Amino acid sequence: MRARLLVFPVKGRNWCFSRSLESSSAAVDSASTHTLSGLKELWAKISSNSDIKHSNVELLIDFVSNKMNKAWIGLEKAPEGTFKSRLHGLGLRLLARVKPSEMFLKSIDKEVSNVEITYPTSLNERLVRRRLRHIAKRGTIIHKKYFYGSVSLLPLTTAFTVLPLPNIPFFWVLFRTYSHWRALQGSQKLLQLVSDSSAANLNEGQHEHNKLNNATDNHVVLPTWVMLPSEQLEGLIRQKDEEDGLSKSTISAICKTFNLNAIDVLKYRDLM
Repeated sequence: MRARLLVFPVKGRNWCFSRSLESSSAAVDSASTHTLSGLKELWAKISSNSDIKHSNVELLIDFVSNKMNKAWIGLEKAPEGTFKSRLHGLGLRLLARVKPSEMFLKSIDKEVSNVEITYPTSLNERLVRRRLRHIAKRGTIIHKKYFYGSVSLLPLTTAFTVLPLPNIPFFWVLFRTYSHWRALQGSQKLLQLVSDSSAANLNEGQHEHNKLNNATDNHVVLPTWVMLPSEQLEGLIRQKDEEDGLSKSTISAICKTFNLNAIDVLKYRDLM
């Protein structure tokens, strides 16, 4: 599966790293077709893969993720003013504190086999790829640390089950555990895709982009990354103010043009 990545400066030294929503939604649709419906099906699948521990861990994580997503959708659809609606509002406030780099790394799932990296023509392509490698390497360190930290908190938060209210701390820590796990996996995958040892360092640019679109021979080795300098993106970021970076209207135009999540892009601008 191919993922389209956008890289561009938003304010000072703050750069935006984002995946196009059209490619990430395709990944979600593909994954949903393999979702396990219940515990019996999960147990049967784990039992049949008893010799593959890593695969079983992924099955369990995907199962828990699906259950959390369904619960979140239920809260989202709750009538205004109800307890579930207030829980959904609390969840949104907590999610707003999640760093955009984590959301970006989570979007690089295991199904991604190559990436298109779109960036403004004024940036050096080696610098762009170096920044991508940096965020991937940093992600492997940070999210591994926070993953183990979240796991260690899970037993403590189970103590809140004695209360007559929903165990919000437990579910939040469970979500953060899953989120850091996904970000860690995404970091490792991205680092693998944009490393110097990948097949893409043999040929770069628009020629590889055409090969990705037109390759029909199963024996052709496709590049794992392709650099695509964009005049259109360059024209949009030229509207920035030197002090405040890209305005909200400019960011909105970029997100609309390249199908990005505007909320996450704005977070990059406001990072300290």
